[in-house]
Amino acid sequence: MTDKLSQLFNLPLPEESTPEEAKSSIEENRAIIKEVDHAIDKIDAALPFVNDLDISDKELDDLSDLAKEKFETLVDLGMNVEARFSGHILATAGTLLGHAITAKQAKLDKKLRMIDLQLKKARLDSQTTKTDGDKLIDAADGKAVVLDRNELLKQILGDKPKS
Repeated sequence: MTDKLSQLFNLPLPEESTPEEAKSSIEENRAIIKEVDHAIDKIDAALPFVNDLDISDKELDDLSDLAKEKFETLVDLGMNVEARFSGHILATAGTLLGHAITAKQAKLDKKLRMIDLQLKKARLDSQTTKTDGDKLIDAADGKAVVLDRNELLKQILGDKPKS
């Protein structure tokens, strides 16, 4: 940052650091990152042992099944009573069907949140860098082959049987 920028934004002047200080700072940050990564691994190890996830799914399924069963009972009753009473009975049956839908939706929302968290964790894991001694290896590093269009077409068409 230049002096003009620091004056413009009312920031203190940056302190000059030596390469040794920068290396020590990097090593300290690596140690902190390793500790945090270790703590995250502990949390990941504990997550599969969380109980009651399947129990809540079963409870939501039971509530939904019960609401659907009572809905059918109330519809049958509403069709067999006088017209002046059937409106209230059928409205109650509709409410029960709404509860069944809500229970199923809550179960799906929970599963989608779990999948979203797993995807976010996988993306974070793929974005982190790993160290191999003093060398940093980016998780996105890979091997590539440079081909022109004609070579690529030859490889693609070479694998297919000619008809």
